[in-house]
Amino acid sequence: MNPHALPPRDPVPVSHTSPSVARPLRAAAPRPDWIDRCRPPAPPVDLGVYVHVPFCISKCPYCAFNTIASDGRLHEGYVRAVCRELREAGEACGRLPAATVFFGGGTPTFLRTTELEAILDAVRSAFPLAPGAEITVEANPGTADAELFADLRRLGINRLSMGVQSLDPAELRFLGRAHGAEEAVRAYRMARAAGFDNVNLDFMFALPGQSVEKWLRTLGEAVALAPEHLSAYCLTLEEGTDFWKAVRAGRLALPDPEVQADFIDATVDFLEARGYPAYEVSNYSLPGRECRHNLRYWSLDPYLGFGPGAHSFWQGRRFSIVGSIPEYIERIDAGRRVRALDEELSPEQRVFEAIYVGLRKRVGVDRGDFGRRFGLALDDVYGDRIPALVADGLVVSDDRGIRLTRRGLLVADAVTGQFCLT
Repeated sequence: MNPHALPPRDPVPVSHTSPSVARPLRAAAPRPDWIDRCRPPAPPVDLGVYVHVPFCISKCPYCAFNTIASDGRLHEGYVRAVCRELREAGEACGRLPAATVFFGGGTPTFLRTTELEAILDAVRSAFPLAPGAEITVEANPGTADAELFADLRRLGINRLSMGVQSLDPAELRFLGRAHGAEEAVRAYRMARAAGFDNVNLDFMFALPGQSVEKWLRTLGEAVALAPEHLSAYCLTLEEGTDFWKAVRAGRLALPDPEVQADFIDATVDFLEARGYPAYEVSNYSLPGRECRHNLRYWSLDPYLGFGPGAHSFWQGRRFSIVGSIPEYIERIDAGRRVRALDEELSPEQRVFEAIYVGLRKRVGVDRGDFGRRFGLALDDVYGDRIPALVADGLVVSDDRGIRLTRRGLLVADAVTGQFCLT
């Protein structure tokens, strides 16, 4: 999964309610003096490049990403458009080096290898690859074979992320996946045989009727394959998906938050005991094998997203691309603007985002990094909020920084929301 395609979310959904009575109006708070001392964003020295490939063989019932079940008719126009978008951005940004590249979707490998090659060539032309650049492609085990993996290695792809989701046949059918458990294992072994030595496997847990014990058996099978990285996401409802409609109609029920919390606790303990500590809310890896591209999102390092629906963070601005694939192609071909949203963040928004994404990481928010980025001490901004969260057992605060406790992890968005300044 690509973490920027949807906003970060709690591992356990949190209900937010509003009071039914009106509150009295209060005078606006005085402007904090730290705002005038907040440093502007520093000029980028490198960037991460995200390429959104919105095509899949079918649409999964839980998926709310900007994707379609594709018959191939839009592929040629999409490739032409995204290559042009990349070239123009490279010229505008002075061809900064790309430290990471991530092809997400969708299913990037649903494109022909020659089409992926054309896009990667456009990336290299627009943003020369930094030495040791991490280049990731997401792949569907049901549509991959040995030839594909060999071609990806030939193109210079050095990291693979496979959407396995489960190794249980019934669960795979429930999730609408196009592969079986044996196919997933076979695809993984073919990727290894092709030379991939940096592989992530995606999984989902807290499915209806799934027990913690059954989930841990699946995790045990995954660990036995010895991937470098594992992503484990709690199944959550996204508005408009088939699962969301089924729940609204009373045809499907998800486990309650307390049960989901049990899954998270068991997952963290199980994987840490086997050498895969959590370095982010939903991500686990062997030491030194964290996903460098995704760490850019959680560290507020600059990245640019290309393709319909992609998001970017660049010099204190967040912007996104129109989601409609035909409209995206039409606008690019006509030389028209493709941004759908474009927002310059205020100092209050910038420091809040540093907390919001930073607390998703196990190491949390480093006081030194915060000071270098904003020219402020963390306590200058949040000295009145951190002690209460520490007292509630949700946050640890020390000389190094602040980070979530295990209890805080279970309600991450609720905790980070306490740092909102607007």
